[in-house]
Amino acid sequence: MLLTSVMVVLREVLEVALLLSVLLATTRMLDLRARWFYIALLLGGLAAIVYGENLVRVSQALNGTGQELVNAGILITIYILLAIVTTLLLLNWRKQQYHLPIIQGAMLLAVTLAIMREGSEVYVYLTSFWLHPPLLPSVIIGALLGAGIGYSLGALFYYFLCSLSPKYTLMTSCILLTILAAGMILQATQLFIQANLLPGQEPLWDSSQLLREDSIPGQLLFAIAGYEATPTPLEVMVYAGSIFLMLCVLGGVYYRCSRD
Repeated sequence: MLLTSVMVVLREVLEVALLLSVLLATTRMLDLRARWFYIALLLGGLAAIVYGENLVRVSQALNGTGQELVNAGILITIYILLAIVTTLLLLNWRKQQYHLPIIQGAMLLAVTLAIMREGSEVYVYLTSFWLHPPLLPSVIIGALLGAGIGYSLGALFYYFLCSLSPKYTLMTSCILLTILAAGMILQATQLFIQANLLPGQEPLWDSSQLLREDSIPGQLLFAIAGYEATPTPLEVMVYAGSIFLMLCVLGGVYYRCSRD
């Protein structure tokens, strides 16, 4: 039970921790106040409890596909917000102090939604053991270990990004945010498949023998890039398309800035 709790919480925490590390590094690069971060933690935590308390009703809505559709909507919204953040980061590099309130607002909303979605899963998992007191200590210890590993990896990413020069922090942050955002679109696609709104297909390949999804490296790669050991052709196409779309937007913005 201890190891299971570690892996369950680590899976939920890691994605948020990596997203936070990149956005906090960009906050430092732009010399912004981190007040948005504390507000997002508070709002996201409260929203996670409310969402977790009502998860059964949400799941039963829309012919039993409510949870999949709500989570897919959250992931797509975060993708759009991260596309806005990366675009404005690039514009801000050429025009100092360019639309900083919009960047902060988009980061706040993206982190709030990410904490709400992942936090609700952790909340439901932990509260399901309240009626099983003998198991509770190992579950709580495992959850703390999983959260500690996740946020430690996030902290390493943060200090790595902060150690770079501003130019390379910007480039690396834009690349990481693009990959993180594409991973979220991939997860949204999988949720649509679970809800039978997209067709299920045979896997294009199986890399589970090389890297298991439930291993710590597999969880890390899942958090960064939405790693899937047995992706279908549709999932690969959507993932590649979402990266291509963001790169086209960023390339267009960079080209326009270079001409000004």
